[in-house]
Amino acid sequence: MNPEQQLSFDNTEVAFASKTNSDLRRAYWLFWFINKNTFVKIGSSLTQFAIRFYLPVNGIIRNTVYKHFCGGETINECQETINLLAKFKVGTILDFSSEGHDDEEAFEETQKEILNTVHRASLDNRIAFCVFKPTGVMRFGLLEKMNAKQTLTTAEQNEYKTAKARVELICHLCHEKGVKLFVDAEETWIQDVVDELILEMMKKYNKEKVIIYNTLQLYRNDRIQYLHFLIDDAKKNGYKVGLKLVRGAYMEKENDRATKMNYLSPIHTSKEATDKDYDAAISFCVENIEQVSICAGTHNENSCMNLAQYMMKNNIPTNHPHIHFSQLLGMSDHISFNLADAGFNVSKYVPYGPIASVLPYLIRRAQENTSVAGQMGRELQFIIKERKRRKA
Repeated sequence: MNPEQQLSFDNTEVAFASKTNSDLRRAYWLFWFINKNTFVKIGSSLTQFAIRFYLPVNGIIRNTVYKHFCGGETINECQETINLLAKFKVGTILDFSSEGHDDEEAFEETQKEILNTVHRASLDNRIAFCVFKPTGVMRFGLLEKMNAKQTLTTAEQNEYKTAKARVELICHLCHEKGVKLFVDAEETWIQDVVDELILEMMKKYNKEKVIIYNTLQLYRNDRIQYLHFLIDDAKKNGYKVGLKLVRGAYMEKENDRATKMNYLSPIHTSKEATDKDYDAAISFCVENIEQVSICAGTHNENSCMNLAQYMMKNNIPTNHPHIHFSQLLGMSDHISFNLADAGFNVSKYVPYGPIASVLPYLIRRAQENTSVAGQMGRELQFIIKERKRRKA
């Protein structure tokens, strides 16, 4: 049997080896609920209301959705998850997922926590990457004004210098400690500024090996062109490119804004076009694998299988240091654990942080994934299959 025939995402025994019967029962009811779009909308609103008015729901959230999708409230509380994933050859991406803050004090606290994840990762090779979201350390409105090329006030110029210094400090520490860093993507109307900043960091810190990874959202119709620019520029200027390749997280918001403001949406008009660009981006990166390191950050089975089979057919080692796969904790275990079992580099995003602060992240993830046709039904299908296999 050749290698690609041995890899299957249908093996639920491997996929859920890390889950107890109790874990599977909780997962079943969670995904059953999330699969109902109306329930997600109502449940999200009620949960936000309860948190806002200090109603006693923390315990319920902690023992259900939080326990399934998060590592804990602190880095130390994530240790059990890090250990469990590592047991099955799956790495961890520590993701401080506090959202919804927009003030300097919160930005400083977020920066401090990200630096803590870098220090922690430098001591444990089971933590494959650290990550931060640009709007976690700088103000959305400031980036929006810069992206629109509006003139900044003196105070805003100083604000950006301070914000940029936060990013610089995080990147510098990652370079110093040898820790790889993902920078998450944002909405298109602030992404150009983010791209410019992260490109500057890549040119500075990716000279010998890839430390800094930007994120490309391939549902955008201009990202293939940008990808070609990046790799050409890297070859000319002597640095290496790091990229996390995703389909995209803000489709409805992007299309709504384009309609309201009467401009052409930057998002592909069909899923097929997005899929085509995603797979084209993967192929182009692998063709230039000495110049670029990639993480296929996707829950799409076809894209993961295509990349894995391409590697095996072309004698690219499954553990090639420039090729990584990643999915969210608690989702697509049939992909993550089967890839890891076959020897590929795989990590899970492990969100952590105080429940009230992480709640916006969890709600956004639930809303994103209910909008992906069949995603939740597919999760349920595998959970049901494994429960039947176990007779649990």
